Amino acid sequence: VQLQASGGGLVQAGGFLRLSCVASVRALSDFVMGWFRQAPGQEHEFVAAINKAGGRTNYADSVQGRFAISRDSAKKTVFLQMNSLIPEDTAVYYCAAVRRYISGYIPRRRDEYDYWGQGTQVTVSS
Repeated sequence: VQLQASGGGLVQAGGFLRLSCVASVRALSDFVMGWFRQAPGQEHEFVAAINKAGGRTNYADSVQGRFAISRDSAKKTVFLQMNSLIPEDTAVYYCAAVRRYISGYIPRRRDEYDYWGQGTQVTVSS
């Protein structure tokens, strides 16, 4: 399984970005997909995740109402729409995937994911 994240960049506070993660898998619906981020000197932080069927999502409190995760199974791609960005959102964003959980479960811990992309930098200026 290979995950390729893209879409990061430099944006002013209040702006938006859309991250993409393309998965080299047979079927995206086999995987729960998640986004994490890591700011300098900080631990990885859960951002959002979407279940295998795509009907359920889960968000960190810090991004609830501003970010939206979605998936396009035909394109084998997961998106993270980030609106109303604030400087505290500055981090390297990683997409992650896991196959071994039941369909309805949405993991939030880093150690619950088995596959990771390379990360894409998001910088929000004030």
